[in-house]
Formats: sequence, C-alpha cells, structure tokens
Amino acid sequence: MSYDYVLVGGGLQGALLVLALRDRQPGARVALVERDETLCGNHTWSFHHSDVSADTRRRLEPFLAGSWADQEVRFPGLRRTLPEGYFSVSSTGLAAAVRARLDGLAGSEVLAGCTAVEVGPLLVRLDDGRALAGTAVVDARGPATPAPGGAGYQKFLGLELTLSRPANLPRPVIMDATVAQEDGFRFVYVLPLAPDRLLVEDTYLSASAAFDEDLLRDRIRAYAREHGWDVIRVLREERGVLPLPWRGPRPRASSPLVAGYAGGFFHPATGYSLPVAARLAELVAALPPDRLFGRELHGFVRDHAVQVRFARLLNWLMFRAYPPQKRWRVLERFYRDMPDDTVRRFYALRTTRADRARLLLGRPPRGLSLGHAWESRGRA
Repeated sequence: MSYDYVLVGGGLQGALLVLALRDRQPGARVALVERDETLCGNHTWSFHHSDVSADTRRRLEPFLAGSWADQEVRFPGLRRTLPEGYFSVSSTGLAAAVRARLDGLAGSEVLAGCTAVEVGPLLVRLDDGRALAGTAVVDARGPATPAPGGAGYQKFLGLELTLSRPANLPRPVIMDATVAQEDGFRFVYVLPLAPDRLLVEDTYLSASAAFDEDLLRDRIRAYAREHGWDVIRVLREERGVLPLPWRGPRPRASSPLVAGYAGGFFHPATGYSLPVAARLAELVAALPPDRLFGRELHGFVRDHAVQVRFARLLNWLMFRAYPPQKRWRVLERFYRDMPDDTVRRFYALRTTRADRARLLLGRPPRGLSLGHAWESRGRA
C-alpha cells in the first residue's frame, strides 16, 4: 500500500494537512491513520485573524462555530477589548470535511480505528499487520502527558450551555481572571456561539495534569449563575490537558516529520495549536513529497525554534519563578502593558526581537520570587 503522504494522527494537525493537500495537490495519494473511530475528537479550536493565511481562513470558513470582530480579557484591576478578529472551529465539521476529501477517492483513504505501532521515515506499520509506504511520512499524534522534560499544564473542562434568554455577550471573553484563584492560575473562557448558547471553559495553568471534573462542572454552573445566565441544557462537554513545556525536544526537520504537539509545532506558552499547525500544513502542501525535507522545511523549523525557545523561557518564569497564587499577575501585566501589535504577534508566535525585549525588560510583575524558583528547581 503506497502513498505520497502517510499522515499518522487524525486530530487538528492531520486534518489541516488533508485540507491543504487536497487544495494544493489534488492528485496526491494520502493515507490518514487514526487510532480512534472518530476523527478530530470533541474539541473547539480557536485562532485570531492574523494568526493564519487567507488561504487557511478560506478553507476553515465552512467549519466555523463562530466568528467575532474583537475579544475581551478581564482581571481584578483591568478590562481590555482587543481589536482583533477571533474565530472558532468545530471539530465535527472539520472531521466530516476530511472524510469527504479522502473517502472514496482513488489512491487515498482514512484508516480509522487503526493504531500505528511503528512510524519510520518511509513506512508505517499498523497493529493489524498492514504496512503503509509513504514518500513522506508525518507523525501528527497528540502530546504525551505527563510531558517529557519539564512542563506545567493548561487543563480545562468546558460545557456548551443553552440559556433560557440571551446572554448579552457581544464578544468572546478569552480570559476572565476575576474568578477565585485555585490550583495555579485560573481563568474562565467564554465563547458566545449564539445569543442563547455559550461555551464556558474553566481553565487552569497548573503544575499538575489532574483535575476533578465534577468540581469544574459545579464551578461553571456557579459562574453562569453569577452572571445571570439561566442554564436550561448542557449540549456537550469537552476537556483537555495540554503540556506547556519549559524544556524538551526541539522541533526538527527530519524524516518522519514529527508534527503537532508531539513535534513542538504549537504555541508553548498559550497552548494555541491551530496557527502553527496551519502554517506547517501550508508548507507541506506547497512541496512535492520527495522534496519535503529540503531547505524550505529546515528554514521554517529554524525560525520556529527561535519562537519556541522564547516561549519556553516565559513558561519557566511563569511556573518556576512565581508562586501559584501570584501567576495571574504575569498575565495581567502582559495585557496591561503590551500594545495591540505585540499581543497580536505573541499569539501568532511571530514575536520580533523588540517584542521579546519588551516582554522581558522593565519592572517585573509583582510576585516574582527567586526563592520559589530555587525551591522549584530542587523539586523538579
């Protein structure tokens, strides 16, 4: 069984690769391997307007769960509206699109419910004994938890709620840190998917990957009551645990290409995965499979590695140099002091040298503790 591209992992990175390849190389033979029967899981992925190219926005437009002209953050002493478009993607729609582009297409297929037991530069072996040969192999499986090296975690539980009346929420609240601080830095993320329908996620930047799902459900319902939202139905639930590393393997341009979270092609400091995954998919689709591991990919990885190193430094400062109850001050300072362009480039993982200097220099947020960093070093 021979293909131009063998993609291992049917999550976000694998889906974006399929969309880009079908657009740029419609004749390519593509195999997508996913261990679960369902592609893309049960997720909502979000991105900012400037995070991705116009081509990526065009491809994703049919699967948008919502789009907004701006977004908001809230802290005890700060409320700021960010003038940047914000978009969220439905995993259900994305999964259906991937199947439509591969199922029944000569030379291409989706292999769901299959586990890759060996992923090599030119060959992928499945647990049922089949072997898939690929001119280019991309390993886009998910992150390891606990993460190798050193990491904190962004963990969340989200409920999509139907309300008895409109919520009067004109824009997403991507970070509401006015809530009680528990288990590290806690914030609530709210997407107004419709006037009477919200996705509310209780989110933590914590040293531990564990959380009590019942407790988080109760906290979400309490948050809704505090805001006067009368919940009549929970439509669905999603959860996630994303490593936010301060050290670990570097992104590499070697074969097989390890992509997505496992390969470091995501934002280490925010957990946003779609922007970098989309840019990598654009690059892969622009190159013939036998030329994938050339200077273009090496240049992309080199530039990305600069951004990764800086984001990991920020993670080290967040998780090691600030006590858990003080971490919110780091984000408050970021949103209070950084201009819109710096915030925009930071989320896109395209910071300039001036941005990086602005983020690190000046008076640090209150709560910085070298003693805590030393104690954390001893426990790591």
